Amino acid sequence: MQKNPTFTSLVAVGDSFTEGMSDLLPDGSYRGWADLLAGRMSAHTPGFRYANLAVRGKLIAQIVEEQVAVAAAMQPDVITLVGGLNDTLRPKCDMGRVRALLTEAVERLAPACKQLVLMRSPGRQGPVLERFRPRMEELFVCVDDLAARHDAVVVDLYGAPSLSDPRQWDVDRLHLTAEGHRRVAEAVWQTLGYEPEDTEWRMPLPATVPPAWVARRVEDVRFARQYLLPWIGRRLTGRSSGDGMPAKRPDLLPYEGPAA
Repeated sequence: MQKNPTFTSLVAVGDSFTEGMSDLLPDGSYRGWADLLAGRMSAHTPGFRYANLAVRGKLIAQIVEEQVAVAAAMQPDVITLVGGLNDTLRPKCDMGRVRALLTEAVERLAPACKQLVLMRSPGRQGPVLERFRPRMEELFVCVDDLAARHDAVVVDLYGAPSLSDPRQWDVDRLHLTAEGHRRVAEAVWQTLGYEPEDTEWRMPLPATVPPAWVARRVEDVRFARQYLLPWIGRRLTGRSSGDGMPAKRPDLLPYEGPAA
């Protein structure tokens, strides 16, 4: 039988993906893969501590400025870092600067923990993100290179068929559903060396009959009105959905949330 590791603490660094959007709880807060992962790790290690510094909408420069030093000072066993994807989705993006900032983040975080976890973020199928895909893949090449140089592990969500399926994404088409977040938590869990509970995150979803053409067009119009146009407006004006928001869980404290 596989022996599970004995990590005692986790600090999550990043943006809306790590904050947990759109895994909405009844009280209006977001759970997400990092909370799920912390719950599972705490079930194996009494007194397990967890902090989540992620804030929606953050660019890699903001993550470096606002979160990296805080995470490094906590000296946890595990740090997860997911950032830079918001930069690639901006109309103008200096990929050289993004790579340099991501490199700075990794160089500061890797010595501050026992295990640094990086990710190739999931990429939803669909025309909106296609124009940004070359930037995303350039970012992931940088992630792989940094991991190799700093003994970090990489969770390849981008290469997981189930997480590119539109059915795993919320109506805003930018954030995973609760089931998507569950699969990400399992992926990170396995990458850290814990005994697998399932392999669904690696597998394509079962085929289903797609919605009718009219239903798809109605949903496209709704998506454009409620999510795409406001998102474009924020990008063009330099605003973010996370402006003024605090970190999700700013202190490294014992985790007592749901373990399921």
